[in-house]
Amino acid sequence: MFQSSNALIRNVHSQVADRVGISIVRGDVGAGETLPSEMQICEMMDVSRTVVREVIRTLTGKGLVESRPKSGTRVRPPQKWNQLDPDVLRWRLETADMDDYLAKLFQLRCAVEPAAAALAASRAGEEDIALIRTGYEGMAAAKLDEQFVAADIIFHQAIYFATGNEFFWPIAQMFDITLRQSFTIAARGSHRTRALVEHHAVLEAIATGNAEGARAATNVLLKNSADDLVRIRGREFAVRPKG
Repeated sequence: MFQSSNALIRNVHSQVADRVGISIVRGDVGAGETLPSEMQICEMMDVSRTVVREVIRTLTGKGLVESRPKSGTRVRPPQKWNQLDPDVLRWRLETADMDDYLAKLFQLRCAVEPAAAALAASRAGEEDIALIRTGYEGMAAAKLDEQFVAADIIFHQAIYFATGNEFFWPIAQMFDITLRQSFTIAARGSHRTRALVEHHAVLEAIATGNAEGARAATNVLLKNSADDLVRIRGREFAVRPKG
């Protein structure tokens, strides 16, 4: 019923981190520029110096800022940020132009996902294949758009995990934040029957160890997904895969 003092502190910390983080990601404070002093932030946000210092440590850990004696806390270039950090992803999503965001997301998926599917076909174990199949079956059984989106995310995450390569896993982990937006848009279309056929082709290629088949099926799935989003949003935005 009542929050503990520690929970309240965490809530305040999260709120302040969100406000400062979003302002940095949005470009209100540019790379190389100095944040307001601790005391100024305390006054602007009506929080304690302890909270501000913890927020600065958090943002430092995410690569957004760096603190140096006598020179204050400066914003680092975006190339130095941990772009796969869940909070940074969320702040990006909240401040981005949606079409630009979708274009960048598809550029990443087109570059990586066919290779991940091919690798999964070579390395996936029974549990990996079962999880991919669970995602597919959830999509097939979904009655609501939200159910379809949740199952679609499970399907694609499971492919990245099935690679057995831990360097692919952060991409899978970011999908719950980043793909939910594009999948939610796409779920409003009338293409679900075709999408199920395409997902099944990817599943079967991975399950039978057909690496090149998995790569080709994923390319088809991504190309048609991009076409669906272009049609739904009414404009060109994404770099499509070849093939």
